[in-house]
Amino acid sequence: MTSVHDEEADDPQHPEEHIAPVPRISVQAFCETEQTLAAVTAAGQDRRLAKAHLTAKDGGLAAAIEVYETMPTPNVIVIESDGTRDILEGLDDLAGVCDPGTRVVVIGNPNDTAPYRELVRRGVNDYVVGPVETLDVVRSICSLFSASETIITGRVIAVVGAKGGVGASTVAHNVAWTIARDLALDSVVIDLDLAFGTASLDYNQDPVQGIANAVLSQDRPDTALMERLLAKCTERLSLLAAPATLDRVYDFGAEAFDAVFDTLRMTTPCIVLDVPHQWSGWTRRALVNADDIVIVAEPDLANLRNTKNMLSVLKAARPNDRPPLYCINQVGMPKRAEIEVKAFAKTMESQPIAVIPFDSKLFSAAANNGQMIAEVSKSHRTTLLFQNMANRLAGRGEVKKPKRSLLGPLLKRLKARSGRASAPHRKAS
Repeated sequence: MTSVHDEEADDPQHPEEHIAPVPRISVQAFCETEQTLAAVTAAGQDRRLAKAHLTAKDGGLAAAIEVYETMPTPNVIVIESDGTRDILEGLDDLAGVCDPGTRVVVIGNPNDTAPYRELVRRGVNDYVVGPVETLDVVRSICSLFSASETIITGRVIAVVGAKGGVGASTVAHNVAWTIARDLALDSVVIDLDLAFGTASLDYNQDPVQGIANAVLSQDRPDTALMERLLAKCTERLSLLAAPATLDRVYDFGAEAFDAVFDTLRMTTPCIVLDVPHQWSGWTRRALVNADDIVIVAEPDLANLRNTKNMLSVLKAARPNDRPPLYCINQVGMPKRAEIEVKAFAKTMESQPIAVIPFDSKLFSAAANNGQMIAEVSKSHRTTLLFQNMANRLAGRGEVKKPKRSLLGPLLKRLKARSGRASAPHRKAS
């Protein structure tokens, strides 16, 4: 698909592409070809259009004009032109039956000769040249609302363990902290392990309220409520903490957290979900609806099996998204038989986003002090790993160490010698 006003990467796995989901809208499409009809129908199943009521019919412009002569128009109309009719004339007729505020997307034909400015004058909000794929339709509809004040724009990153105790929470908290500090993005960590969450301990916080107050509230959470519940960890990082108490059982329906996530996405560029290791309706929904998923695993057989199963299920549930990512944690633990990273990656048919070495002294020091790894050791190689993960998940590319110059040691000695030579002169003066 070629968009006239906004060319973006066609690859759905492009790390920098972020397609924000739409609010509750109605979309009706009128297609001329079977390929477009199939693409629009499949788009209706995409997570980013989950709140849209989308229907697709045959007939193109002529069918749309006939339908809307007797019924109101939806929020969005998608029209396919097959090039056999003057598109400007057809749009003039459509304008006569459209309600104010309806947005129009035209899927054009290479034979169309109408200039884009004329299409805009007739109320077309987006024009793309067919044939189109499913992601093209999703991107075009979602882009209509990207400039709206009510659009959900925040990027959601879900981090989950392939097993319990593999360090998924530590990874989530360090990645979120790094995104906030190094990329200067306002970020929120949501600790979804309401019974045993550790985010408040890792960030050395003791908030009175948190995620439980939001999800258990009888009223729909709004921006003002979320602001009151967030604990400030750094200038750009906030925490929606778990109560970590056992005075009640935390059973939720599949959509229990949707309103919380949607509210935060309207105001926060980056949201990191610390998802507990359990398979329930709401955890699966949180993972499927995230923009990026990171599965944290240790190099053993159970983690290998669980990671493979989770990748398969989540890939199938998100056909138009980048595949879930995974990292291997605590590699090189003494006296433990481990699956080699190369063998692990071969089974997953992809490389891990990071391989984090086992370092009990570093990680225990950070945990006991309520600090992040970079605060304990700024130059440690694990710090660079978290920086690379943060950059990749935020669509910023990879951070690389500066190349070591062969002349570096010589220049360092010359500089030191120069400093010693000038020292007596400074003392004499």
